[in-house]
Amino acid sequence: MNLILFGPPAAGKGTQAKRLVESRKMVQLSTGDMLRAAIASGSELGKKVEGVMQRGELVTDEIVIALIEERLPEAEAAGGAIFDGFPRTLAQAKALDEMLAKRGSRIDLVLRLKVDDGQLLERVAGRFAESGRPDDNPESFKVRLSAYNEQTAPLLPYYKDQGKLAELDGMGSIEDVAAGIDRALEA
Repeated sequence: MNLILFGPPAAGKGTQAKRLVESRKMVQLSTGDMLRAAIASGSELGKKVEGVMQRGELVTDEIVIALIEERLPEAEAAGGAIFDGFPRTLAQAKALDEMLAKRGSRIDLVLRLKVDDGQLLERVAGRFAESGRPDDNPESFKVRLSAYNEQTAPLLPYYKDQGKLAELDGMGSIEDVAAGIDRALEA
């Protein structure tokens, strides 16, 4: 099974993906984690990505798609992928559909975590104070949230029209959100 966890930055996608990795042995394909790993490597790509992320901008489709494609064999071997933070644009969604179709696969379900923007900002400010992660800076987060609302939220009709969209309240406790995800996966 291939599924997408959909929602703005800090909606809890990573937390829920990690739970699914443990409980269902799927592979989490988190573009955020992949990009942070590129930055930590100190590579030329990492340096380029770091500047983009610190400004709160989105990394190019070409870079993100290449990172995802590189990890697909691992996900297939595990029986499925959890796409976390990808796709972010209609072009990425179509590229993902094409990549998977060439491999005889597809997206089975898109789980949208519906959240409140104001509460997300509070969550990120707290996370930034604890971890100091550069992409959690409240000012760059506002840019990321705006980019999500303008560029990524329009993907909802794309997946709804395919009959793959399930919407969940993402503002509950981690356990409540997890229970909602489990119900959606069993449906």
